[in-house]
Amino acid sequence: MEREQELISVIIPVYNIKEYLERCVDSVLAQTWERLEILLVDDGSTDGTEKLVDELRKKDSRIRVFHKPNGGSSSARNLGISEAKGKYLGFVDSDDFIEPFMYERLYRAMQETEMPIAQGGRREIDEQGNHLQDICVPPDKRVVYEGENFMRELLLHKGDCSFCTKLTEASLFEKQGFPEGKLNEDFHVLVKMLPEIKGIVSIPERVYNVFYKSGSNTRTGSVLKFSRVYGDNVENADMVTDLVRKHYPELEKTALRFGLYQRLDYMLHIPIRDMNGRNGQYQGIVRHLRENRGEILRNQELTGKQKAYLLLFSVMPVLIRKVHRALRSAG
Repeated sequence: MEREQELISVIIPVYNIKEYLERCVDSVLAQTWERLEILLVDDGSTDGTEKLVDELRKKDSRIRVFHKPNGGSSSARNLGISEAKGKYLGFVDSDDFIEPFMYERLYRAMQETEMPIAQGGRREIDEQGNHLQDICVPPDKRVVYEGENFMRELLLHKGDCSFCTKLTEASLFEKQGFPEGKLNEDFHVLVKMLPEIKGIVSIPERVYNVFYKSGSNTRTGSVLKFSRVYGDNVENADMVTDLVRKHYPELEKTALRFGLYQRLDYMLHIPIRDMNGRNGQYQGIVRHLRENRGEILRNQELTGKQKAYLLLFSVMPVLIRKVHRALRSAG
């Protein structure tokens, strides 16, 4: 172990994940970067995970355990941030696992480029070990993105907003905690950080493994349940549009397209029973589409199909939702 290794704090929120937690923790313990601490934050588990974390603490002195009432992943992460001692922070979801060289490669990239955040590639893996289609494609070689360029990548759905694939200077979280009670919280935090930093370095190596368990609503979504993530995404889109106008005015068209895309995603998934006058967010989205028909037509970053759907939803939303559902069922 190098004499001058910096301490890296790895925060793992834990909730009812007994089957996969040990694999996750072992992958962090196996890091070639040995000077690290693992903060296991038990978020009110009830399936025996709350006992397992205490057993895992006995495996290695670098493991620290915290128990708290259930409050969600963001609240667990925030507790971990407040207790972390490292100069750098990593985050791992408790059903995922990482490659042994992850944090060493990310740390080296940060030092060589003087960037406050380093990001690695990811694999999407199912229960049989099969590699699934990439959600985010890593670059062919190391790339340094200035804040504005990475913001563009995120708004075009090309960039990876997850903090799980990243190593981040802990000082960046002095102003930004994860929003509790919200989904897509990583995007929310990262876009607020971008105007405050030099940029992000992205390495081509796939260092993080995202595990997809069949039937998991957190990974795949449920056709029977309308996740609040669609509404949270719309709120995030409005927040990032205001931020772009202030810091990156040349990206305004891209941000407006992002907001329209998130509203389209909402409209394509909302259950028909929720498309009524009592649903304030739904009513606001329809009103937004009606008021921005000109922008929909002019925006060159929307496809023709997206424009058609958005315009039709602004006129007859329930009918178009029924037609879309029927087409999906037939296909």
